[in-house]
Amino acid sequence: MASSRRLLLCVRSVLFSYVCSHFFVALLAQDVENCEDLRLGQYLCNDPKIDEATQEPENCRDMTAWVECLPAPNITCRLANGSEFRFSGEEVGFNKTISCRNVSGYSYKVAVALSLFLGWLGADRFYLGYPALGLLKFCTVGFCGIGTLIDFILIAMQIVGPSEGSNYIVDYYGARLHHLSINNQTYRKPHLSL
Repeated sequence: MASSRRLLLCVRSVLFSYVCSHFFVALLAQDVENCEDLRLGQYLCNDPKIDEATQEPENCRDMTAWVECLPAPNITCRLANGSEFRFSGEEVGFNKTISCRNVSGYSYKVAVALSLFLGWLGADRFYLGYPALGLLKFCTVGFCGIGTLIDFILIAMQIVGPSEGSNYIVDYYGARLHHLSINNQTYRKPHLSL
């Protein structure tokens, strides 16, 4: 009697684990439909190919670029054309957009060096495309030193940039500044006072 009861409990537990494992596998298979909806850790995106001249991704258009992403091994997801595919970790599953900057040939290193060494002559402003300010600095010998210092700080902090509105050429993995701003559409998290 006891052995039949143990056998029944063993069969029930095996049957229960079999049903649960198939249920969870089916649930996980339905969880991700499109490859673009994969969670972080289920895919790996390649580094962008960087153009040596501009230090931006080679395929940068309208401030966005694309990188190829490879789903992890044994991930099954739906491609953009609608077909399902099981990945081995070597195939490209989708493209992800990354941001890039508009550059036009003005080097950050050159601008800072000109501002540091020849700023009192206005060479930095001539280089950046501000000839009137460059001439003013040249004629006043850098606004008597204070203007040269202020200009150096503005250029070093990337507040003053090229005159046509483009960004400096800065090494892609270098010291880039990202200016943050607040406008009327910015969400402000309320502070919970104690």
